Amino acid sequence: MDDLLSEFLTETAESLDVIDNELVRFEADPGDRATLNNIFRLVHTIKGTCGFLGLPRLEALAHAGETLLGRYRDGTLFPTEQTVSLVLDSIDRIKSILSHLEGAGAEPNGHDRDLIDLLEAAAEGKLKSNSPPAPSAAPVAVPANPAKKPAPANLGPGERWDEDLGRVLRPGEVSLAELEAAFNAVDAEEIKAEPADAPAPVVSAAPTAPPAIVEPPRVEPTRPIMLEDDADDGARAKGEGPQTNATLRVPVDVLEDMMTLVSELVLTRNQLLQMVRSSNDSQFKAPLQRLSAITGELQDGVMKTRMQPIGNAWKKIPRIVRDAARDLGKKIDLVMEGEATELDRQVLELIKDPLTHMIRNSCDHGLERPDVRVGAGKPETGTIRLVAYHEGGHIIVQLSDDGAGLNTKRIREKGLEKGLIAAADADTMSDAEIHRLIFAPGFSTAAQVTNMSGRGVGMDVVKTNIDAIGGVIELDSRAGQGTVFTIKIPLTLAIVSALILGASGMRFALPQLAVVELVRVSGQGANKIEHIHNTRVLRLRDKLLPLVDLSVMLGLTSAARPGRAQFVVVMQVGANRFGMVVDEVFDTEEIVVKPVASVLRGLSMYQGATILGDGSVIMIVDPNGVSRTMSSATMAAMRANVAETVQQQTASDAISLLVFKAGGEEPRAVPLSLVTRLEELDVATLEPTRRGRVVQYRGQLMPVIHPAGEYAFRSEGRQPILVFTYDGRTIGLAVDAIVDIIHEPLKVQLADSTPGVMGTAVLRGKATEVIELGYHLEMATDSWSFGAAAAQRSVLLVEANPFFRNMMTPLLQAAGYRVTGVDNAKAASAQMEAGGQFDVVLADIDDAAMRAELAETLRNSPAGDSIARLGLTKTDARDPAFGDAVRKTDRAGLLAALDYLVKTQEKAA
Repeated sequence: MDDLLSEFLTETAESLDVIDNELVRFEADPGDRATLNNIFRLVHTIKGTCGFLGLPRLEALAHAGETLLGRYRDGTLFPTEQTVSLVLDSIDRIKSILSHLEGAGAEPNGHDRDLIDLLEAAAEGKLKSNSPPAPSAAPVAVPANPAKKPAPANLGPGERWDEDLGRVLRPGEVSLAELEAAFNAVDAEEIKAEPADAPAPVVSAAPTAPPAIVEPPRVEPTRPIMLEDDADDGARAKGEGPQTNATLRVPVDVLEDMMTLVSELVLTRNQLLQMVRSSNDSQFKAPLQRLSAITGELQDGVMKTRMQPIGNAWKKIPRIVRDAARDLGKKIDLVMEGEATELDRQVLELIKDPLTHMIRNSCDHGLERPDVRVGAGKPETGTIRLVAYHEGGHIIVQLSDDGAGLNTKRIREKGLEKGLIAAADADTMSDAEIHRLIFAPGFSTAAQVTNMSGRGVGMDVVKTNIDAIGGVIELDSRAGQGTVFTIKIPLTLAIVSALILGASGMRFALPQLAVVELVRVSGQGANKIEHIHNTRVLRLRDKLLPLVDLSVMLGLTSAARPGRAQFVVVMQVGANRFGMVVDEVFDTEEIVVKPVASVLRGLSMYQGATILGDGSVIMIVDPNGVSRTMSSATMAAMRANVAETVQQQTASDAISLLVFKAGGEEPRAVPLSLVTRLEELDVATLEPTRRGRVVQYRGQLMPVIHPAGEYAFRSEGRQPILVFTYDGRTIGLAVDAIVDIIHEPLKVQLADSTPGVMGTAVLRGKATEVIELGYHLEMATDSWSFGAAAAQRSVLLVEANPFFRNMMTPLLQAAGYRVTGVDNAKAASAQMEAGGQFDVVLADIDDAAMRAELAETLRNSPAGDSIARLGLTKTDARDPAFGDAVRKTDRAGLLAALDYLVKTQEKAA
């Protein structure tokens, strides 16, 4: 590809982005003559340049669009949504052709007569309002070099025929051939002006000149080949001389290399300054201070070359909002402020996609339809506001709408349905915590999938991209008032300001973007670390701040001595505010971010490495990684403590249950803790075998059964499936419909001898069958592969509640344990006296009397000391005689604790 064509592609792409935005602005304000003139000038320039370069398809398409714009400018045609959409479609078609031209070096074969005909009809006022929608932006493929239409024999006096366009030219209209001739004439004049020994470049690949045209008017070459911008036009009109272009295009690679060199220079400066600080010799202090200042100025200068206005990332947003409003039948007003705010080019590229996702969400989910808004007392036109500004060394981008706000109830229901939150936590979580579930992968509350939303892909991508550049995203939503998203991102990714910390004798860097304040803590002062429910907290200004120790989090041995003061770095990451305990705080320093070694890239706690002034290499702690640790551990534990307190005050037997229908309208239930996933699979993927149906699921065959039998499977469509996973094996239970997830006390009132049914309980006022999972495990597969170690282990389950006993027995059997279940301590003693050999005793320790009696039995048993013990509880009860304890509904915790006990016994043996 020659330089001329490459320059054309670059400039035309920029012009098309401007035209997109200007057209949307002109449609909103048809009286804006300045905007219309700018659009017309850009399209005219594109058309003229295409003729000069011999690009007939692009030239013809731009010519038709220019003609329609000319009718707007002459005032003979008023712009409508339909005709503006035609111009936008022609711009999309031009972009498609340019994309092919960039890759192949030539226009694609074909023509654009379908779109040109509509543009011409619109220009002549013959486009009907009920005309079919504009054709796709994809080019129409036809044989190369389509035949030109010859001039008809019945041309009237003064009429001129254009073979390229295949029609009579309108009065004052310039033909494509004349335009090309004008360009060739100018080119020839320029060639004559060159020295005789300079070879004339061949740049035109335009078609050969057509036959002579009847009475062609004299063509003024200055008008159709006008390529200057507005400033040049004004200068020439005033008779001024040619203006020198004050800009220069520089390859991005050159700027990247300059930034790398400046980064290394900053490191060297830091090392020199460190040497001067540690030396008493002041001979080099003055020159080094000057060097430091010059380095800082050079760094700022190079940074400016990488800076671009954030408006470059907003170019497509007006068009997106305009098209979304048309597709959704909504009226949307877009307000953008701070387009001139500058940030690093690399950061700019990374936020384009997140902003696009968020704008689409605001259009689709945020703003209501006009009739709904009017009914709520709002104007029928909704407003989306996009604002950017600088604040403390970083960029703040706010996206807000005045829509209905997030549907907290619907988000909570979806979170429970997808297993993102536990039922016990759902009632105690704040609205802000519920709202943040929208950032979970695959989360969507859309009732149906459309080409704009409903696939559960979007907000998780937004958060991932923002996290990747060291930024944070927050949201604030209020019902009926709207939603505000606030994105906080660094100005650049190359050089950042960081706080140098010490923990366990090692130094770390923490980006200051997430630091709120530093607090010095000690055992005697007003600020001291407390413990609530085994969770470390700092009481700061009458609020509890959860803490995480950097040494503990990284698996280091703490070097802090008892009684010695420590520091708490108060951090804000999104909606999470927490403290990180460190041993020392050294200084703040501008650091150059270096990528970590490939073997360390899987560690989410680090975002890179850097070199300090003394030459030491230290790791950069990722605030988002620390936040994720807090979210999944300490903060979850604090919520669990609150939930447990509420649970103890209401009903100690409350349990989360999944209610569904299978084989009839009667509801059925299964403990939610046993369900791994909820799926909806295409019936066609359920393959029949001799033993039943199977499906290829996550790389393995999963047997699938229906509680009501083979006949109950759906014949077409999608089948809801409950997935159960144990010891690496997975089975599916097909159901007719998933009804709800509930959390309430469960009491099986009627025992049932029906296979697969434990009994009947009253849930939410309805009689509900509670299924027996063990039965369905046996139905799904004849044999189950277990580990050899687990198969040799025997468990004595002592549980008074038949529901929990029946629930845990198949769970343990599926994991490979031989289970003997009893309901009291006397029965357990009888089993042991009868010669039963048990490796582990699982006992309900909530009943104090039974707990004491069983402990006495184990002490008196000859084999009691060799039997491992594990407590089962609903209220976090503890008993030294039973060591550790797990919750009865914690399936994963129970199996993990048993596995630990088994491995401990094997090591001791």
